[in-house]
Amino acid sequence: MNKPRTEWAVSPGHVPYTEAVAFMEARAAAIAAGEADELVWLLEHPPLYTAGTSSKPEDLLYPDRFPVYETGRGGEYTYHGPGQRVAYVMLDLTQRGRDVRQLVCNLENWLIRTAAGFGVTAERRKGRVGVWVDRSGGREDKIAAIGIRLRRWVSFHGIAFNVAPDLSHFGGITPCGISNPLYGVTSLKDLSKPVTMEDFDAELHLGFEEIFGPVSRADPPVLGENPA
Repeated sequence: MNKPRTEWAVSPGHVPYTEAVAFMEARAAAIAAGEADELVWLLEHPPLYTAGTSSKPEDLLYPDRFPVYETGRGGEYTYHGPGQRVAYVMLDLTQRGRDVRQLVCNLENWLIRTAAGFGVTAERRKGRVGVWVDRSGGREDKIAAIGIRLRRWVSFHGIAFNVAPDLSHFGGITPCGISNPLYGVTSLKDLSKPVTMEDFDAELHLGFEEIFGPVSRADPPVLGENPA
């Protein structure tokens, strides 16, 4: 099976959520139609909460704190904001094997590989999507989340890795529906790993190519224009 062409783009500043989702949906449709290459799109959002398809109203603890967006991705409530690297992953599974479970496993491996590049041991946990860091004493903190959606076998949405966000912002929700006090959230900064976003992106890029294959650099999307 020939690997598809994959573009890699990084947007500066803070990208509005609704515009990002509109672009992703249009780009995924263009990929499915054979009119555009795959795309991995790196960005940061302004502070906001998103509600996945499994979200429960009681897990939105402070609904007026930040804007809340309903989204079609899997999962429950998540936070996005400055200092968190979001990577929207638009891949054509008709050319990569139509195996959603393998896609999630590969995304987890990507996050684990990236964390290891900064000396952090991150691991998957049965029944808890994303990757976790052992904080000792039975405590485990999530450092990266995964939430994807497929349409016509093209993925969109993707991953969110906590580089240096304000962790107090997660307090407005029950992150991913996990209320056990032994499970929290962390970041590279919280783990005493100060990393610039540029350095993080370089490691993220290396890990992606190891697991998913080569990418070519592309200009960031101009929102509101043709996604192809």
